[in-house]
Amino acid sequence: MKTTKKLAVFASGTGSNFIAIQEAIEQGTLDATIALVVSDVPTSAVIEKAKKKGLKTFVFNPQSYSDKEAFETEIVEALSEAKVDWVILAGYMRLVGPTLLSAYEGKIVNIHPSLLPSFKGLDAIGQAFDAGVKITGVTIHFVDEGMDTGRIIAQEAVTVKNSSTRVALQKDIQAVEHRLYPETINYLLQQ
Repeated sequence: MKTTKKLAVFASGTGSNFIAIQEAIEQGTLDATIALVVSDVPTSAVIEKAKKKGLKTFVFNPQSYSDKEAFETEIVEALSEAKVDWVILAGYMRLVGPTLLSAYEGKIVNIHPSLLPSFKGLDAIGQAFDAGVKITGVTIHFVDEGMDTGRIIAQEAVTVKNSSTRVALQKDIQAVEHRLYPETINYLLQQ
């Protein structure tokens, strides 16, 4: 008998990819449940969105801990308590450390708004826009110890229109993210 996988969604900001994942679950196109929403920003909009959906949250302030291992140990305990199968990073603006990587080896996935390996790190959309590229996109990859260096699972190109502004490009990329991420997560859960 197939059991529905439990996800933890990690986010630091508005939670637009979290909402896309939750909506795919509600619409029945993603066979999973979100067991926990984790944020390193106590004032992040994603926490309010998760609470409105009635989802359990784990919010922490990294500065309140002695080091990364200390807060990641607490996160792993919360994930274990929630019986989480997969960790889904959705705008989590922090490198994952060895404590979390070893606890969920091969089960942590990230989305990045570029065609990796191009434009790693912060403000990938701005980097691509400023570089004047004609094509950028979205990458979904497994997480390793590096910044946006894990094995690529899926990619989709986004054309940078000549008249495009940075804001318009971000909207085009997010439209792809919000479709591709739930599809790719669903694919991974079926394996």
